[in-house]
Amino acid sequence: MSLPNCPKCAADYTYEDGALLVCPMCAHEWTAAESDAADAKTQEDGIVRDAVGNALQDGDAVTVIKDLKVKGSSIVIKVGTKAKSIRLLDDPVDGHDIDCKLDGFGQMKLKSSVVKKA
Repeated sequence: MSLPNCPKCAADYTYEDGALLVCPMCAHEWTAAESDAADAKTQEDGIVRDAVGNALQDGDAVTVIKDLKVKGSSIVIKVGTKAKSIRLLDDPVDGHDIDCKLDGFGQMKLKSSVVKKA
């Protein structure tokens, strides 16, 4: 039986500890049932949705719905910042499933949970 990769960091060093699956790279712990449910939902849905449930497509315009701190800098993306002509990523990294260009900030990857369709 092959163990699933870590849902948090995608490392393939997962091991079992009793009823839990554990990732030694990021110390994330989860149950096999959670992993199976997440996989089923991802395969079943396959549609990227914004924070309010609207389906997103390549080329849509979105608006940021909360202030976002940019990791590694002192920049803050304010509420209401618009991104035009988004591109949905086939293989999301760390939950970032939208690639876009924000005015005044440049190229960014965003999570669909922090945007709404404009």
